[in-house]
Amino acid sequence: MYDHRRLGRELGLFGSDPLIGSGLPYWLPDGATVRHTLEEYVRDAERRAGYQHVYSPVLGKRELYELSGHWSHYNEDMFPPMDLGGEQVVLRPSLCPHHAVIYRSRAHSYRELPLRMAELGGMYRAELSGVLGGLSRVRAIQLNDAHIFCTLDQAADEAQAALGMIRRAYEALGIRPSRYRLSLPGPGGKYVAAPEMWERSTTLLAEVLDRSGLPYEEGEGEAAFYGPKIDVQVADSAGRESTLSTVQIDFHQPERFDLHYIGPDGARHRPVMVHRSVIGSVERAVAHLIEEHGGAFPAWFAPTQLVILPISDSEVAAAEAVAERCARLGLRARLAGPERGSLGARIREDRRVPYQAVIGAKEAADGHVALRLRDGRRLDPRPADAALRRIGALVGAHRTELWECGEVGIW
Repeated sequence: MYDHRRLGRELGLFGSDPLIGSGLPYWLPDGATVRHTLEEYVRDAERRAGYQHVYSPVLGKRELYELSGHWSHYNEDMFPPMDLGGEQVVLRPSLCPHHAVIYRSRAHSYRELPLRMAELGGMYRAELSGVLGGLSRVRAIQLNDAHIFCTLDQAADEAQAALGMIRRAYEALGIRPSRYRLSLPGPGGKYVAAPEMWERSTTLLAEVLDRSGLPYEEGEGEAAFYGPKIDVQVADSAGRESTLSTVQIDFHQPERFDLHYIGPDGARHRPVMVHRSVIGSVERAVAHLIEEHGGAFPAWFAPTQLVILPISDSEVAAAEAVAERCARLGLRARLAGPERGSLGARIREDRRVPYQAVIGAKEAADGHVALRLRDGRRLDPRPADAALRRIGALVGAHRTELWECGEVGIW
């Protein structure tokens, strides 16, 4: 069982300080590398799926959240308003109101739909001190969020495509959902009172899960205030569950913001808003990945992908040349020279690094490297350029395996 808080400090991924504040972790260089790599993976996947990226401010007028319904249904989880020039502004608890405003900033035709809008943006939740912990529960959140504005006939297909993106991302990240949950409203007044809207959204989401062939459970009281959602649950090593990814179909906010598009009949029609998050908050995703992999991340998002190990001082120059080739190929490599101890000690110290390139006298003379894989396998010495290109191809394909089967020899 791994605790991401302890392991995150041990590996130098993130930290916290009372002077900055509870629930406000900072990212150290290796943690920032993991975070940046995940963010770029998501952005690239979204670009290939036809999403357009936007930026929106982390502040908004109180009226924005009154219009969206957040203020009346969610204000206890929001930071208090700040008085600014005779008006009140708040740190946003969600990106969807901003995206609704961006959508309505110009007219849209049915030919533009589905319009897929994505952002990796900051949002803020006034979490109580007692529930904060490491990266899994924080007050400043970097959310991988997207909103798809589409016709009613397109909504189920768009939600199903979003589930497909989530499943492909989990495969690349080397994680598995513990279960899929159809989150429904429960008793109490925190939900928008629109029974017909809830019924339509629930029916569509259930259809999406059934069409995707995914078993799911219903969770009463777990819905967003404006509609039901598909929650993709993950579990830590102790069996504690949390929600990592979500898909929602929303009829509420298009109506609140008076969103519309011009249909083929020339009349105004109301779009449906599909909310979708592939990896959820970056903070929670990294917390889960640390615990899932014990800090031994898949090579494509490992902070250091290759450590270069010259056996003696005589091979340092050859090792430096390999490090330069790695930099040109975009691989994150580090040289661990003999000044750091024996070869065995250096191998043990960097046991979580996916690849170790050992360079002895013969390898240096031949321009070769002898690769050790993190799982203990050893590859026959081979030309450094060929080895680095193979690693680069595996990294670029976001593969979780370290090497293809049948390619491993003993040396």
